[in-house]
Amino acid sequence: METKIISKENIKPSSPTPPHLKAFDLSALDQIVLSPYVPIIIYYPNNNGDNSNQALQKSQVLKKSLSETLTKFYPLAGTLKNEGSIDCNDIGANYIVASVQCRLDEFLRQPDHHLIHGFLPFVPSFDKSSVGNQVTNVQLNIFECGGIAIGLCISHRIVDGASVYMFLKAWSNMARGAEEVEHPNFTTPSLFPAKGSWLRDIFMGLGRSLLKEGKCSTKRFVFGSDAIARLRARAKSNGVQRPSRVEVVSSLIWKYAMDATKEASGIQKPSSLSHFVNLRSKLKSTLSNNFMGNVIWISNAVSLPSDETPLHSLVNKKSLQEMGGSTGGIDNYGFTSWCRMGFYELDFGWGKPSWVTGIVGDGSPVFMNLVTLMDTKSGEGIEAWVNLDESEMEILQKNQELLSYASLDPSPLLNGEIGALGAGVDQITDQFYLRRRPLISTGDWAPNSTPTPDLPPKSSPTTSSADCRQISDWNFDFLFISPASRRHR
Repeated sequence: METKIISKENIKPSSPTPPHLKAFDLSALDQIVLSPYVPIIIYYPNNNGDNSNQALQKSQVLKKSLSETLTKFYPLAGTLKNEGSIDCNDIGANYIVASVQCRLDEFLRQPDHHLIHGFLPFVPSFDKSSVGNQVTNVQLNIFECGGIAIGLCISHRIVDGASVYMFLKAWSNMARGAEEVEHPNFTTPSLFPAKGSWLRDIFMGLGRSLLKEGKCSTKRFVFGSDAIARLRARAKSNGVQRPSRVEVVSSLIWKYAMDATKEASGIQKPSSLSHFVNLRSKLKSTLSNNFMGNVIWISNAVSLPSDETPLHSLVNKKSLQEMGGSTGGIDNYGFTSWCRMGFYELDFGWGKPSWVTGIVGDGSPVFMNLVTLMDTKSGEGIEAWVNLDESEMEILQKNQELLSYASLDPSPLLNGEIGALGAGVDQITDQFYLRRRPLISTGDWAPNSTPTPDLPPKSSPTTSSADCRQISDWNFDFLFISPASRRHR
């Protein structure tokens, strides 16, 4: 399969950004993200015949609506000035059109992970600075049948998963002329002001611990709704009330990834799980769902080696700074969930997508031990994109207990609801749940004394300091605990 570039251009916003909004300062949470860009690819079949020329007509619709959307999401039309700010210079989005020498259904029948990154404008690199680069980059891939794949790379400095969805929802609504239009709220820098570099330094240390020597392998484990129901039933039988889909899938993958590491290396090291948590629902403001930027925090748990059972009652919380400094003595696993965000509802005017992927394939410079959770098309299953060392993945993908719940790299054409065979693991005794405890003092996150910058007329009102104080009261720890000590939520 060959992908050829047809054209490149910049799509500028339909209206210029006002002079007082030309500089956009990033929040403290924006500055601690470890990866430079957020990649996503959305695949749409051609439901109106078998003609690639129709895709070129769709491109015109995409470009016009993108221009109009960038006016509302004005920082996304700029360039990254430095690690702490965006130059809202209206340079626009990098827009590429490419032709793919195969049919979409042929590709989806058995997707090649090595080829997926070719549908993106570029492969995000962790060893190069993104300063000076455009914030938004789009590649429209046109298949021979007229099906398309929209590849998107947006700077992680200004978006998290929820922000990407908000932008895509606004763009798709604009494309099909829907009355509902998203109004982004760009006041997060006043809610989480950057005060010095200490927080970023800690997270950069944590990021270095996630980068490992060796060859990375990417595999997709798909958990159908029936398998997840069985996992949740196992968790309930051990005292966890209403465990979520993400909880049971994450705990299972962590458990068997640790087993694979132990088998490959011959030793069992301490292991940490870090899960990115969307904080928007924890804010009192009704405007919180429209916050642009990184409104996320990390929940973490650490499991220490044991002669008896590696996960049973072994909870030892470490500070982020301690974890960041442990580059050789601890195995770190990072989890991020894009489940329940609504990516399969994105309709640009030609129907809903057949498949959505949020990660690049094998051979790309990605974090080792990173797991991305995505919905299946039905919304009830979960696709877990797992990046591990090649030798560890060779062990994990043959784990029969894991495969009794998950299917390995099935075709998306089967709707991602392939039920794994087998009776399941006899006993899943270790699950995790969320609990709240104070994070830091209110004053640490209080807005600075400078006034909130003016926003365009269509932007949402600013967030109150009460919202800022409320967010400091929350932290989420994923705890692995024994059935005897587990308490009900």
